[in-house]
Amino acid sequence: MANIIYHPADSRGSADHGWLKAKHTFSFASYYNPERIHFGMLRVLNDDLIAAGVGFPTHPHDNMEIITIPLKGAIAHKDSMGNSSVIHKGEIQVMSAGTGIQHSEYNFSDSESLQLLQIWIFPNKKNVEPRYQQLLVNQEVTNQLHQILSPHPEDDGVWIHQDAWFHIGKFNTPHTIDYTIKKEGNGVYVFVIDGSVRIENQELSERDGLGISKTNQFSIEILNEKTEILLMEIPMN
Repeated sequence: MANIIYHPADSRGSADHGWLKAKHTFSFASYYNPERIHFGMLRVLNDDLIAAGVGFPTHPHDNMEIITIPLKGAIAHKDSMGNSSVIHKGEIQVMSAGTGIQHSEYNFSDSESLQLLQIWIFPNKKNVEPRYQQLLVNQEVTNQLHQILSPHPEDDGVWIHQDAWFHIGKFNTPHTIDYTIKKEGNGVYVFVIDGSVRIENQELSERDGLGISKTNQFSIEILNEKTEILLMEIPMN
């Protein structure tokens, strides 16, 4: 029988810094919940709203796989590897922090807010050479799961140093889809960006999350004709 962990949107930690309004699925910064440290190798899932023209000044990271997905607006990024870029809604960015990097992230717009998901995954290799990757996600793929991240450079999407697979699903009609675990022992964390779904008799609405493990396959019932979900398959230990 599958193991299910349900995280309603309003149960997340929150922080309001004025310029930054953040929701934390797992313990982060001043939010600490001993029952919400991580889900397998998924350590951070932050849902950030950043005011126009501001952001995070230069700060360090190491030995973490960091994935950023803009939901609204664009991010201006600079890092110690020499990368300077803008990541727009519809793109995905990944950094393998490895031996150590420094970077800054700012709202590219001086007039509109920026909304993004930032996700941290524990790597399966420590002290790797830092790397950066940015990719446009095919926006025309609908009513199915579209792979946007994997462990393999030759696969669809970006890649990271972990046996993880991410899929985005954008749906405009209610129906049911199946997901099969790609590596035995992995679990999946499902995050509802918009709309509503049902998994294992648990209904999820906007910004709800659900972790499922100890299963090889499960079904996702799309309940709303405008639904977007992010599936993150990761090792559980």
